[in-house]
Amino acid sequence: MRQQPLILITNDDGISAPGILHLSSIAQKFGDVFVIAPDKPQSGMGHAITINSTLRIQKTAHHKSAYAEFSCTGTPVDCVKMAVNKLLPRKPDLVLSGINHGSNSSINVIYSGTMSAAIEGSLEGTSSVGFSLCDYDINADFSATTVFVEKIISSCLKEPLPKGICLNVNFPKLKDDEINGLKICRQAKANWVEDFEERQDPYGRSYYWLTGKFVNFEPEAQDTDEWALKNGYVSVVPIMHDFTAHPYINHLKNTL
Repeated sequence: MRQQPLILITNDDGISAPGILHLSSIAQKFGDVFVIAPDKPQSGMGHAITINSTLRIQKTAHHKSAYAEFSCTGTPVDCVKMAVNKLLPRKPDLVLSGINHGSNSSINVIYSGTMSAAIEGSLEGTSSVGFSLCDYDINADFSATTVFVEKIISSCLKEPLPKGICLNVNFPKLKDDEINGLKICRQAKANWVEDFEERQDPYGRSYYWLTGKFVNFEPEAQDTDEWALKNGYVSVVPIMHDFTAHPYINHLKNTL
């Protein structure tokens, strides 16, 4: 008898965040869902792993009908590593991360715990997708994401992604009938213009609070994720963990 697909789900907002609850409820239509996620928010952790302290896991019961679920004291990447190397009965057929509360488009992908978990899944040789909704509200409405998440899961199970490639999927903050569809695109060239505000605690000691604004350096480029989201599309960007600047290799060979 053919095995049900085994789908591993994690996030960086925590095991009980509304986004991951919505994602696991969708994924259960396609196979056996195994959830392991941080026991507390881990946003902005990037590809951090725990090496100088212990990791603990605990069975939880937030996700109805999940094959199994655990919270983990570590990072999103820790969660994927723990699942693949210790907890799962076999290699997963699909790794899903999210749905994140807030955008992970453009440069945000390098800071994102959500996307780092998806990248870790691709490093394990498994088709992996990170999902994010451009709404930071804990009570964000995820209903408009459903049909697109279903389409992407179905596609990845039918035709697995090439090894080393995962998908970064971002949803605009819109209702079902306002979304124009999926747009396959590239990461926009953008950055954060940052500042560290100096403040005083009640004892007169200085502390610093990171602030800043997001700047898109190519707002008119219609092939980017930022343009897609601004114009009502779900952006889908294929990304790789290979950071090598391949076009620059020959130049370096001639100059060093």
